[in-house]
Amino acid sequence: MANLTHIIAVPYDSGRRGDRMGAGPLRLLEAGLVDRLARAGCPARVSIVETSSTLWPTEIGAAFDLARQIAARVAEALTSGAFPLILSGNCLPAALGAIAGAGDLPRVVWFDAHGDFNTPESTVSGFLDGMAVATITGHCWRALTTTIDGFSIVPETAVTLVGARDLDPLEAKALADSEIAQLSLAGVVDTGSPVVTRKRSTYVHLDLDVLDPSEGAMNGYAVPGGITRSQLNEALHAIVGREHVRVASVTAFDPAVDRSNSSLEAALSVCAELVRFAQTE
Repeated sequence: MANLTHIIAVPYDSGRRGDRMGAGPLRLLEAGLVDRLARAGCPARVSIVETSSTLWPTEIGAAFDLARQIAARVAEALTSGAFPLILSGNCLPAALGAIAGAGDLPRVVWFDAHGDFNTPESTVSGFLDGMAVATITGHCWRALTTTIDGFSIVPETAVTLVGARDLDPLEAKALADSEIAQLSLAGVVDTGSPVVTRKRSTYVHLDLDVLDPSEGAMNGYAVPGGITRSQLNEALHAIVGREHVRVASVTAFDPAVDRSNSSLEAALSVCAELVRFAQTE
């Protein structure tokens, strides 16, 4: 069990600092996430990742630059015995950095309203974050992933997608043809499910729009039919009971969409519960 959480904040969305979901990580910190974790018996330190000063500001270049830096912070945290929690505007750099920094990581459990399984050939939005799962499984951006020290392609059979319900047509077909497991909440909680084998090292990726909008509008991509916070806690409890959560990410909180502060409270609660579960497994 790690005694300290290392929060790695990445305040970027599509290469832009502090815009849209890029505002989320710092908003969570400003709202007292560190104090909330301390009250839960999980002290934390924070580092903020910035794009390199020499980087020409493009979305793709920024995403992979951030991923390289996240990987180094994750590796540093694990070496020091801390639990790495990545707070990121976007999913792609967080996932690449987490997987690379953690080293030999056999499992990925990915909570998301979306499949993130598009490629440059299938996407109709051009949004790089919609290619995150496709990238970690080697379906696109393979030359760029080789620039991230420690990264290796994750086999499709090692990835479980939970809560996805908003898929592009070509993406849906690609997922159906893949070996990625797509599970409902019941499939995660069921101890007989093939999601996990006891205590394998695992990366938990939590895009907050996996939650139903009734819990608060997390971002502009939120869609109905999601899970509740209590259901998410149930799923996380089941996962940490059977796997060793080595690193985790919480992504895609856009404070501008949160007009009532209900999303902020939900996001803070989710972060605290995730760390508490991981620290007490």
